[in-house]
Amino acid sequence: MPQFSDDLFLGPAQTYMGTGPTPVEGVFAGSVSSTTMTVTAQLSGDPLVLGQFIGGTGVTAGSYITAFGTGSGGAGTYTLSASSSATGAINLFASGNSLLGDPSPMDLGIGPMGRTYTFDVIPQAIALGSVAAAQTTSSTIALTAGTSTKSVVRTDGTTVIQLDCARALSITIGTGTIADRNVTITGYDYYGQPMSEVIATGTVQSTTKNGKKAFYQVLSASISGALGGTIAINTTDIIGIPVRVVDAGYIVGAGWANTLARDAGTFAAAATATATTTTGDVRGTYVPSSATNGYSRLILTIACNAIMVGPNATRQGALGVNQNLVS
Repeated sequence: MPQFSDDLFLGPAQTYMGTGPTPVEGVFAGSVSSTTMTVTAQLSGDPLVLGQFIGGTGVTAGSYITAFGTGSGGAGTYTLSASSSATGAINLFASGNSLLGDPSPMDLGIGPMGRTYTFDVIPQAIALGSVAAAQTTSSTIALTAGTSTKSVVRTDGTTVIQLDCARALSITIGTGTIADRNVTITGYDYYGQPMSEVIATGTVQSTTKNGKKAFYQVLSASISGALGGTIAINTTDIIGIPVRVVDAGYIVGAGWANTLARDAGTFAAAATATATTTTGDVRGTYVPSSATNGYSRLILTIACNAIMVGPNATRQGALGVNQNLVS
Protein backbone atom coordinates (compact mmCIF):
# COMPACT_ATOMS: atom_id res chain seq x y z
CA MET A 1 0.00 0.00 0.00
CA PRO A 2 1.60 3.32 -1.02
CA GLN A 3 2.27 5.76 1.81
CA PHE A 4 2.47 8.89 -0.33
CA SER A 5 0.88 10.11 -3.54
CA ASP A 6 3.99 9.35 -5.59
CA ASP A 7 4.82 5.98 -4.02
CA LEU A 8 3.26 4.28 -7.04
CA PHE A 9 6.45 5.40 -8.80
CA LEU A 10 8.97 5.56 -5.95
CA GLY A 11 7.90 2.63 -3.82
CA PRO A 12 7.20 2.61 -0.04
CA ALA A 13 9.02 5.23 2.02
CA GLN A 14 10.77 4.65 5.29
CA THR A 15 9.14 6.21 8.35
CA TYR A 16 11.64 8.68 9.74
CA MET A 17 9.25 11.53 10.50
CA GLY A 18 8.39 10.91 14.16
CA THR A 19 8.09 14.09 16.21
CA GLY A 20 8.01 12.80 19.78
CA PRO A 21 5.29 14.15 22.05
CA THR A 22 1.98 14.95 20.42
CA PRO A 23 1.59 18.72 19.96
CA VAL A 24 -1.74 19.99 21.29
CA GLU A 25 -3.14 23.47 20.70
CA GLY A 26 -6.57 24.97 21.13
CA VAL A 27 -8.54 28.20 21.49
CA PHE A 28 -11.09 28.60 24.29
CA ALA A 29 -13.47 31.27 25.58
CA GLY A 30 -13.22 32.07 29.28
CA SER A 31 -11.53 34.10 31.98
CA VAL A 32 -8.85 33.88 34.68
CA SER A 33 -9.12 35.08 38.27
CA SER A 34 -6.10 34.51 40.50
CA THR A 35 -4.94 30.96 39.64
CA THR A 36 -8.39 29.73 38.54
CA MET A 37 -9.14 29.57 34.83
CA THR A 38 -12.79 29.22 33.88
CA VAL A 39 -13.48 27.92 30.37
CA THR A 40 -16.95 28.53 28.98
CA ALA A 41 -16.51 27.06 25.50
CA GLN A 42 -13.96 25.37 23.25
CA LEU A 43 -13.67 27.37 20.03
CA SER A 44 -11.17 25.28 18.06
CA GLY A 45 -8.32 22.79 18.30
CA ASP A 46 -7.57 20.10 20.86
CA PRO A 47 -8.92 19.58 24.40
CA LEU A 48 -6.94 20.95 27.34
CA VAL A 49 -4.33 18.72 29.00
CA LEU A 50 -2.19 18.99 32.14
CA GLY A 51 0.99 20.99 31.63
CA GLN A 52 -0.33 23.05 28.71
CA PHE A 53 0.75 26.69 28.57
CA ILE A 54 -2.08 29.24 28.55
CA GLY A 55 -1.88 32.66 26.88
CA GLY A 56 -4.25 35.56 26.30
CA THR A 57 -4.85 39.21 27.14
CA GLY A 58 -4.15 39.73 30.84
CA VAL A 59 -2.80 36.20 31.41
CA THR A 60 0.60 36.07 33.12
CA ALA A 61 3.26 34.91 30.64
CA GLY A 62 4.34 31.31 31.13
CA SER A 63 1.19 30.21 32.99
CA TYR A 64 0.39 26.53 32.57
CA ILE A 65 -2.26 24.09 33.82
CA THR A 66 -1.26 22.35 37.06
CA ALA A 67 -4.57 20.65 37.94
CA PHE A 68 -8.08 20.03 36.64
CA GLY A 69 -11.00 21.47 38.62
CA THR A 70 -14.46 20.85 37.24
CA GLY A 71 -13.11 20.76 33.69
CA SER A 72 -11.61 17.72 31.99
CA GLY A 73 -10.50 19.16 28.68
CA GLY A 74 -13.33 21.52 27.77
CA ALA A 75 -15.70 23.76 29.71
CA GLY A 76 -15.04 24.01 33.45
CA THR A 77 -12.37 25.25 35.85
CA TYR A 78 -8.63 24.63 35.91
CA THR A 79 -5.75 25.62 38.20
CA LEU A 80 -2.90 27.62 36.66
CA SER A 81 0.71 27.90 37.84
CA ALA A 82 0.61 31.71 38.15
CA SER A 83 -1.94 34.27 39.25
CA SER A 84 -3.62 36.49 36.64
CA SER A 85 -6.41 39.01 36.39
CA ALA A 86 -8.21 38.43 33.10
CA THR A 87 -11.78 38.59 34.33
CA GLY A 88 -13.47 39.76 31.14
CA ALA A 89 -14.64 37.32 28.47
CA ILE A 90 -11.46 36.68 26.44
CA ASN A 91 -9.95 34.11 24.12
CA LEU A 92 -7.53 31.74 25.86
CA PHE A 93 -4.80 30.11 23.77
CA ALA A 94 -3.52 26.71 24.93
CA SER A 95 -0.34 25.14 23.60
CA GLY A 96 2.18 22.47 24.55
CA ASN A 97 2.72 18.75 24.43
CA SER A 98 0.37 16.04 25.64
CA LEU A 99 3.38 14.12 26.97
CA LEU A 100 5.93 15.87 29.17
CA GLY A 101 8.44 13.03 29.48
CA ASP A 102 11.15 12.00 27.03
CA PRO A 103 10.45 12.38 23.29
CA SER A 104 9.98 9.19 21.30
CA PRO A 105 12.92 7.41 19.65
CA MET A 106 14.07 8.74 16.31
CA ASP A 107 12.96 5.79 14.20
CA LEU A 108 9.30 5.92 15.27
CA GLY A 109 6.47 7.84 13.66
CA ILE A 110 4.85 8.11 10.24
CA GLY A 111 5.55 10.34 7.28
CA PRO A 112 3.38 13.26 6.23
CA MET A 113 0.58 12.84 3.72
CA GLY A 114 1.90 13.75 0.29
CA ARG A 115 5.30 15.41 0.23
CA THR A 116 4.82 18.32 2.63
CA TYR A 117 5.29 18.58 6.39
CA THR A 118 3.24 21.08 8.41
CA PHE A 119 4.98 22.43 11.52
CA ASP A 120 2.41 24.04 13.83
CA VAL A 121 3.44 25.55 17.17
CA ILE A 122 2.49 28.37 19.58
CA PRO A 123 5.78 29.47 21.17
CA GLN A 124 5.72 31.04 24.61
CA ALA A 125 7.10 34.52 25.29
CA ILE A 126 10.80 34.64 26.15
CA ALA A 127 11.93 35.87 29.56
CA LEU A 128 15.21 36.68 31.29
CA GLY A 129 16.46 33.81 33.44
CA SER A 130 13.92 31.28 32.14
CA VAL A 131 16.55 28.49 32.28
CA ALA A 132 19.03 29.90 34.82
CA ALA A 133 18.42 32.97 36.98
CA ALA A 134 21.05 35.73 37.05
CA GLN A 135 23.92 34.58 39.26
CA THR A 136 27.64 34.94 39.95
CA THR A 137 29.69 31.78 39.46
CA SER A 138 33.04 30.61 38.12
CA SER A 139 32.07 27.01 37.31
CA THR A 140 28.64 25.33 37.42
CA ILE A 141 25.62 27.47 36.56
CA ALA A 142 22.59 26.58 38.69
CA LEU A 143 19.53 25.84 36.55
CA THR A 144 16.08 26.97 37.68
CA ALA A 145 12.80 26.70 35.77
CA GLY A 146 11.41 30.17 35.13
CA THR A 147 8.76 31.71 32.92
CA SER A 148 7.63 29.33 30.14
CA THR A 149 9.85 26.43 31.27
CA LYS A 150 9.33 23.45 33.60
CA SER A 151 11.50 21.19 35.76
CA VAL A 152 11.02 17.60 34.52
CA VAL A 153 12.49 14.28 35.67
CA ARG A 154 13.53 12.12 32.73
CA THR A 155 13.08 8.36 32.67
CA ASP A 156 16.81 7.96 33.38
CA GLY A 157 16.28 9.80 36.69
CA THR A 158 17.99 13.06 35.73
CA THR A 159 16.26 16.40 36.24
CA VAL A 160 16.20 18.79 33.30
CA ILE A 161 14.68 22.15 32.43
CA GLN A 162 12.17 21.47 29.66
CA LEU A 163 11.27 24.24 27.23
CA ASP A 164 7.84 24.77 25.70
CA CYS A 165 9.21 23.86 22.25
CA ALA A 166 12.62 23.32 20.71
CA ARG A 167 14.39 26.68 20.58
CA ALA A 168 17.84 28.22 20.89
CA LEU A 169 19.12 29.63 24.19
CA SER A 170 20.86 32.89 25.02
CA ILE A 171 23.13 34.14 27.79
CA THR A 172 22.73 37.58 29.38
CA ILE A 173 25.71 39.23 31.04
CA GLY A 174 25.35 41.77 33.87
CA THR A 175 27.45 44.79 34.73
CA GLY A 176 31.08 44.74 35.83
CA THR A 177 34.55 44.24 34.39
CA ILE A 178 33.68 41.31 32.15
CA ALA A 179 36.21 38.60 31.28
CA ASP A 180 35.80 36.63 28.03
CA ARG A 181 34.53 33.19 29.01
CA ASN A 182 32.92 30.19 27.35
CA VAL A 183 29.55 28.93 28.53
CA THR A 184 28.88 25.24 27.80
CA ILE A 185 25.23 24.17 27.76
CA THR A 186 24.37 20.46 27.63
CA GLY A 187 20.97 18.90 27.09
CA TYR A 188 18.76 17.10 24.59
CA ASP A 189 17.02 17.92 21.34
CA TYR A 190 13.33 17.26 20.57
CA TYR A 191 14.11 13.64 19.69
CA GLY A 192 16.01 12.90 22.90
CA GLN A 193 19.44 13.10 21.28
CA PRO A 194 22.13 14.51 23.63
CA MET A 195 23.75 17.74 22.49
CA SER A 196 25.88 20.62 23.72
CA GLU A 197 26.77 24.14 22.65
CA VAL A 198 29.42 26.67 23.60
CA ILE A 199 28.46 30.36 23.68
CA ALA A 200 31.21 32.93 24.22
CA THR A 201 30.36 35.75 26.64
CA GLY A 202 32.59 38.40 25.07
CA THR A 203 33.71 41.32 27.23
CA VAL A 204 30.80 43.78 26.85
CA GLN A 205 28.71 44.26 29.98
CA SER A 206 24.89 44.28 29.92
CA THR A 207 24.67 42.26 26.72
CA THR A 208 22.86 39.16 25.44
CA LYS A 209 24.43 36.53 23.16
CA ASN A 210 22.21 34.07 21.25
CA GLY A 211 23.07 30.46 20.61
CA LYS A 212 22.27 28.64 17.35
CA LYS A 213 21.18 25.15 18.41
CA ALA A 214 17.55 24.32 19.29
CA PHE A 215 17.39 22.66 22.71
CA TYR A 216 14.27 20.95 24.10
CA GLN A 217 15.70 19.96 27.50
CA VAL A 218 18.66 21.47 29.36
CA LEU A 219 20.65 19.19 31.65
CA SER A 220 23.57 21.36 32.77
CA ALA A 221 25.52 24.55 32.14
CA SER A 222 29.00 25.67 33.14
CA ILE A 223 31.33 28.62 32.61
CA SER A 224 35.07 28.42 31.99
CA GLY A 225 36.06 30.78 34.83
CA ALA A 226 35.14 33.85 36.85
CA LEU A 227 33.20 36.28 34.67
CA GLY A 228 33.30 39.51 36.65
CA GLY A 229 29.53 39.93 36.52
CA THR A 230 26.29 37.96 36.64
CA ILE A 231 25.10 35.53 34.01
CA ALA A 232 21.59 34.28 33.17
CA ILE A 233 20.37 31.73 30.60
CA ASN A 234 17.19 32.45 28.66
CA THR A 235 15.09 31.11 25.81
CA THR A 236 15.05 32.96 22.47
CA ASP A 237 12.69 33.50 19.55
CA ILE A 238 14.92 31.21 17.44
CA ILE A 239 12.54 28.26 16.97
CA GLY A 240 13.88 24.81 16.02
CA ILE A 241 12.37 23.18 12.93
CA PRO A 242 11.54 19.46 13.52
CA VAL A 243 12.74 18.24 10.11
CA ARG A 244 15.93 19.01 8.18
CA VAL A 245 15.59 22.05 5.90
CA VAL A 246 18.74 22.82 3.90
CA ASP A 247 17.36 25.62 1.70
CA ALA A 248 14.80 28.38 2.22
CA GLY A 249 13.05 27.29 -0.98
CA TYR A 250 11.77 24.19 0.79
CA ILE A 251 9.64 26.40 3.07
CA VAL A 252 6.64 26.83 0.77
CA GLY A 253 4.51 28.57 3.40
CA ALA A 254 5.29 30.64 6.50
CA GLY A 255 2.30 31.79 8.55
CA TRP A 256 2.54 33.83 11.73
CA ALA A 257 0.11 35.57 14.10
CA ASN A 258 -3.10 34.78 12.17
CA THR A 259 -2.01 36.73 9.07
CA LEU A 260 -2.60 35.48 5.52
CA ALA A 261 0.47 37.21 4.08
CA ARG A 262 3.69 35.19 4.15
CA ASP A 263 5.69 35.98 7.27
CA ALA A 264 8.94 37.87 6.73
CA GLY A 265 10.85 35.95 9.37
CA THR A 266 14.50 34.86 9.48
CA PHE A 267 15.45 31.34 8.39
CA ALA A 268 18.76 29.57 9.14
CA ALA A 269 19.43 26.44 7.09
CA ALA A 270 20.35 23.14 8.68
CA ALA A 271 24.05 22.67 9.41
CA THR A 272 25.11 19.62 7.40
CA ALA A 273 28.75 19.22 8.46
CA THR A 274 29.75 17.07 11.43
CA ALA A 275 28.17 18.71 14.47
CA THR A 276 30.39 20.38 17.07
CA THR A 277 29.72 22.66 20.03
CA THR A 278 29.86 25.70 17.74
CA THR A 279 28.01 24.58 14.58
CA GLY A 280 24.42 25.54 13.81
CA ASP A 281 21.26 23.54 14.33
CA VAL A 282 21.17 20.19 12.54
CA ARG A 283 17.62 20.76 11.22
CA GLY A 284 17.46 24.54 10.84
CA THR A 285 15.69 27.34 12.73
CA TYR A 286 13.15 30.09 12.11
CA VAL A 287 12.65 33.45 13.85
CA PRO A 288 9.15 34.95 13.39
CA SER A 289 8.88 38.57 12.30
CA SER A 290 7.63 39.69 15.74
CA ALA A 291 8.21 38.53 19.32
CA THR A 292 6.64 35.29 20.54
CA ASN A 293 3.89 35.82 23.12
CA GLY A 294 2.19 32.55 24.00
CA TYR A 295 -0.79 32.98 21.69
CA SER A 296 0.53 33.75 18.18
CA ARG A 297 0.76 30.61 16.05
CA LEU A 298 3.69 29.73 13.77
CA ILE A 299 2.86 27.44 10.83
CA LEU A 300 5.61 26.37 8.42
CA THR A 301 4.72 24.22 5.41
CA ILE A 302 7.86 22.35 4.37
CA ALA A 303 8.37 20.55 1.04
CA CYS A 304 9.92 17.14 1.68
CA ASN A 305 12.44 15.88 -0.87
CA ALA A 306 13.16 12.25 -1.75
CA ILE A 307 15.92 11.79 0.84
CA MET A 308 13.32 12.61 3.52
CA VAL A 309 10.32 10.57 2.34
CA GLY A 310 11.27 8.61 -0.79
CA PRO A 311 12.24 4.93 -1.02
CA ASN A 312 15.87 5.78 -0.25
CA ALA A 313 14.99 8.05 2.68
CA THR A 314 17.36 8.09 5.64
CA ARG A 315 17.17 9.30 9.21
CA GLN A 316 19.86 11.84 8.37
CA GLY A 317 17.93 13.01 5.34
CA ALA A 318 14.84 13.71 7.43
CA LEU A 319 16.31 14.72 10.80
CA GLY A 320 19.83 15.89 9.99
CA VAL A 321 23.29 14.76 11.04
CA ASN A 322 23.78 13.39 14.55
CA GLN A 323 24.12 15.94 17.33
CA ASN A 324 27.65 16.44 18.69
CA LEU A 325 26.95 14.15 21.66
CA VAL A 326 25.69 10.69 20.70
CA SER A 327 24.33 8.31 23.33
